[in-house]
Amino acid sequence: MKRLIFLTLTFMATLGAGAQQVADLERVIFSVQREAGMQHGQLSVCVYNMTKDQELYSYNSYVSLVPGSVVKLFTTGAGFARLGSDFRFTTKLGIRGEIDRDGVLRGNIHIIGGGDPMLGSYRYRQTTPDSLFEGWTNALKKKGIRRVDGRVCYNVGIFDEQYLHDSWQWGDVGNYYASGVSGLNFHENMYFVFFNPGAKLGYPASNVRISPKNIHVLGICEVTTGPEDSGDNVVIYGSPTSNDRLYRGTVPLGRNEFPVRGALPNPAQHCADLFASYLRTHGISISSTSRQVYSQPDSLRIVLDYYSSDYYTIAQYTNLASNNLYAESIFKYLGYKKYGKGSFANGAKVVTEYLKEKKLDLGGVRIVDGSGLSMQNHVTADFVCRFLSTMGKESFFKDYLQTFSRVGENGTARNLLSSIPAGVVVRVKTGTLDGVKAYAGYIDAANGDRLAFTIISNNHEVGSDVATEKLNKILQKVITIY
Repeated sequence: MKRLIFLTLTFMATLGAGAQQVADLERVIFSVQREAGMQHGQLSVCVYNMTKDQELYSYNSYVSLVPGSVVKLFTTGAGFARLGSDFRFTTKLGIRGEIDRDGVLRGNIHIIGGGDPMLGSYRYRQTTPDSLFEGWTNALKKKGIRRVDGRVCYNVGIFDEQYLHDSWQWGDVGNYYASGVSGLNFHENMYFVFFNPGAKLGYPASNVRISPKNIHVLGICEVTTGPEDSGDNVVIYGSPTSNDRLYRGTVPLGRNEFPVRGALPNPAQHCADLFASYLRTHGISISSTSRQVYSQPDSLRIVLDYYSSDYYTIAQYTNLASNNLYAESIFKYLGYKKYGKGSFANGAKVVTEYLKEKKLDLGGVRIVDGSGLSMQNHVTADFVCRFLSTMGKESFFKDYLQTFSRVGENGTARNLLSSIPAGVVVRVKTGTLDGVKAYAGYIDAANGDRLAFTIISNNHEVGSDVATEKLNKILQKVITIY
């Protein structure tokens, strides 16, 4: 070990970092590794100078570890390469049947999902359910339709119907961040449930309403009242195809109508049902209940192609907000485009093929989902740095770079570090699971060089906030050296 450290110090000194500075970095890393709650875990660090095409630092960088949401970097990178910045997901609205002189469609309306993760999203005025359904309703009225002697049918066939990966944790999948992905996503496959706390600490809380209105969720509330300002500590349990939900945990004392986000069951069916309800209250009556169909009728006439925002916008939100639904929609769409069906397996094949195409050594690397929720994903810190360096040579790199959180400015990692030296820019994607904390990104050094870096910790026995403090010490030292 002493010989390995000596060689590392000598190598680094030849690349511009003084031996004393590198020794200081080593001391920080070894100190973090020995701290309480970290000493039984695994820590890996790699720093690579992209400008000089040289590895600057390596500590356990060939150990295969779980990266968490750092996986989104591979998903969005492959998406830029295979889809392009201007790509848009397309949802089709069609009709089948004849429209008589009284404006009665004697047939069905069809919604054909295109995997759009933004469809009916509550985040943007132009994508809310009311905005979405208003546009669809107007398109039908332009065809002279005033009544439908039939139903709203929906087709999710672009993707398979395995909404969740087999390896996702049961404690995650009822919550909004692990809602799964459908060929017809809706309202980001999530809903809000609002709680009123009890009068005192420990008293039962009550769930008072849900949003959007008229969704079919049956919740059993076992939530109690936590301390003031304790935040959202509610865990929601339930499968993606069941309307039953179990609420456990705490909401803060004194906060009425406290919102918690849950995974929306059967998002495609909810999209069709709520659209049918919207039609009935906006001038188009419809006679029958919604139904899933498994093929597109030959005689279907497309009334409207509804487009998502461009891929650049979606990829940027995917990484900046670390949104799992957006990542899995990209992942499965890549599988659909190449192999005709969107699935976790096909998405993994496309991403892995892209990495091989870039001549990256995949030893110790396994990708099974697009978001990083799975503990079956594995990477090495060395691989992540080589991947980031390879991205720097791609024609789309300027767009890709904007998907990273710029420390001190935007994204989930904007407040990651307490200080950054003048002239230095740090961009990072973080990953967090139980016992997992990972950073990967770029440093634009004051001397004009661009560095790729990766720091991964697995199997630590401290909470996420404490693990963040530990890894911050390492990253802070890296940016002060270079």
